Amino acid sequence: MNANDYNKILITGGAGYIGSVLTGLLLRSGFKVRVIDNLLFGGESLLGYLSHPGFEFVQGDVCSSDDVSKVLKGITGVVHLAAIVGDPACKKNPELATKINKSASEMLCQMSIDAEIKRFVFVSTCSNYGKMDDSDSYVDENSSLNPISHYAELKVGFEKYLLALGQKDFAPVCLRFATAYGLSPRPRFDLTVNEFCRELYLGRQLEVYGEQFWRPYCHTRDLANACRLALMVPAEKVAYQTFNVGSTNENYTKKELVDLILSKLPHRKDNVTFVVKKEDSRDYRVNCDKIRKALKFISVYTVRNGIEEIIMAMKNGIISNPDSKAYRNL
Repeated sequence: MNANDYNKILITGGAGYIGSVLTGLLLRSGFKVRVIDNLLFGGESLLGYLSHPGFEFVQGDVCSSDDVSKVLKGITGVVHLAAIVGDPACKKNPELATKINKSASEMLCQMSIDAEIKRFVFVSTCSNYGKMDDSDSYVDENSSLNPISHYAELKVGFEKYLLALGQKDFAPVCLRFATAYGLSPRPRFDLTVNEFCRELYLGRQLEVYGEQFWRPYCHTRDLANACRLALMVPAEKVAYQTFNVGSTNENYTKKELVDLILSKLPHRKDNVTFVVKKEDSRDYRVNCDKIRKALKFISVYTVRNGIEEIIMAMKNGIISNPDSKAYRNL
């Protein structure tokens, strides 16, 4: 199967942190791409694609059935990224999060089925695992889900909705993203790796809570590539399945992340304070072997690579104000 089989893709939230990376990747891979985004965080991330003959942008709202109906015309596959993203943002706006992450997502799915769209890629999260029972083991796609935030509860809920459809000739796939890091046309500095790099590079004091907690991490470009592969492989490989997206080798504790950053900024070692946190919090080490075997997905980038590029972008002045409100979701 190649790009021509699913040659016109709708990306919801395509101006965002991952969506803007995915847009460029799909265009370079021969797809035509239509993006719908409400531009809550601006649209500068899409400027580089405006002249591309395969690119189309619609400023719209996935909560509007009229907007969704319009953007689904002629589409063969959907990558659903539009959401209130992250625990803090969903906690601050729980009603809006439910409206977008649940109600609008269900509407988009049903309208996609009505439009006879074959492939529906839903971007979920490894936060669904919540807290591991055994900190020495790994969770995989068969492990129990333990969402401990409104954000994760909504993701789990929509996953269950999708996987229970059983709709013939419709191939939904759930991609549980590891914690994202790295550069993007729409940078973010409210994510752990990027934020820690910013604080230490700028010489600030960094308080790290729960240094022992595990998380998987994955670069923006690798996450985008997982979406591309989920669109291109035969339906029987992905339909009604979930995949952890990342690398089993790229699980780190917060302490390990700090150590990697300090290897690049050794003069900042006295800027770090570790604060004990033992109460219930997200703590999960994730096995990502399934996506490697089924989709031939391989993470190209490591956290070390991401740290280097984030520091380089600030050092060279490419990102001159990493504190900008445009670079965070709150």
